[in-house]
Amino acid sequence: MSEKITLENGRLSVPNHPVIPFIEGDGIGQDIWKNARAVFDAAVAKAYHGQKTIQWLEVLAGQKAHKTTGQWLPDDTLEAIKEYLVAIKGPLETPVGGGIRSLNVTLRQELDLYACVRPVRYFQGIESPLKEPEKINITIFRENTEDIYAGIEWQAGSSEVKQVIAFLQKNMGVNKIRFPESSSIGIKPISKEGSERLIRSTIEYALTNNLAKVTLVHKGNIQKFTEGGFRKWGYELAQREYADELASGKLVINDIIADNFLQQILLNPEAFDVVALTNLNGDYASDALAAQVGGIGISPGANINYSTGHAIFEATHGTAPDIAGQDKANPCSLLLSGCMLFDYIGWTEVARRITTAIEKTLAQGYVTADLAHGKPAYSTSDFAAKVIDYL
Repeated sequence: MSEKITLENGRLSVPNHPVIPFIEGDGIGQDIWKNARAVFDAAVAKAYHGQKTIQWLEVLAGQKAHKTTGQWLPDDTLEAIKEYLVAIKGPLETPVGGGIRSLNVTLRQELDLYACVRPVRYFQGIESPLKEPEKINITIFRENTEDIYAGIEWQAGSSEVKQVIAFLQKNMGVNKIRFPESSSIGIKPISKEGSERLIRSTIEYALTNNLAKVTLVHKGNIQKFTEGGFRKWGYELAQREYADELASGKLVINDIIADNFLQQILLNPEAFDVVALTNLNGDYASDALAAQVGGIGISPGANINYSTGHAIFEATHGTAPDIAGQDKANPCSLLLSGCMLFDYIGWTEVARRITTAIEKTLAQGYVTADLAHGKPAYSTSDFAAKVIDYL
């Protein structure tokens, strides 16, 4: 019998046969989802011998939703994820023109998934531009709901931007807009509450996983009240709520300017365990680190609200329409995001089996076209079959 995952006393309660919604995704979503699902089901079966199963429930978003319902993100999809708490998705196309700017951003905003979690590590057998990529093992916590991603901006020349500029100049005494007649204006909200809940989640993750060092990444030397506030509130939170852990050395809090961080992940990546970043900085850093270990095709991701329990695990790459339906896509981002899902619901044995199988598959030279670099390339389905063999 299928059941729902629920949140009880701040902790997930996971039945043996939970319903988990999935969004297949656009473009290569059709290739990677069916193969990833086969791996997930095989791993669950090997770990629990039928005592536990996942009941997958398809919900619609993106092109498939638009063709079926006329909507890019139907209300039923949001309601299903709200009801079942945990979901997984393939890549979604961002519709061109008006309306929804980004389906991914909309899902995060609508469900208040404030923490974007990206563990980045190296897998043997993958080419990297670094000499020692094995030194990289960093988990990113990116704030997901504030910063410029709030989407508060006005186009140059519009009546709205003229009102904003007039207010800034006349009411606020702003005289540093160099070209007011041709400037677009955006607003960057960074709150104490938003910063604290992200940084608290980062610290809790570090302590749970026996990782001592939490680094606050910011541009507070220039943006003193937004990025600088993020840094200040992070230190205050740690000192207020984790004084014992700081005193014992179980937790170490430090900070680094964002541009220096982008240098140090090249020069000294082993200096970082878990990092907390504002939204835009987190976006830059996530992709930069992914490139250092071989590409975004092997980078998993999750968007989580640790207070409500809601979480969406996702492929972090694009839809790659040029190879859609050709059985060429790399399923590793979705597979590893599935591992994060299984860890999240407490089915750690499943996550361990899949991760170990991927390690063995890549180390033996079985890679898809994006990672081949002149070597033989395996299809999506052949790669998934090899992972299943190694389970």
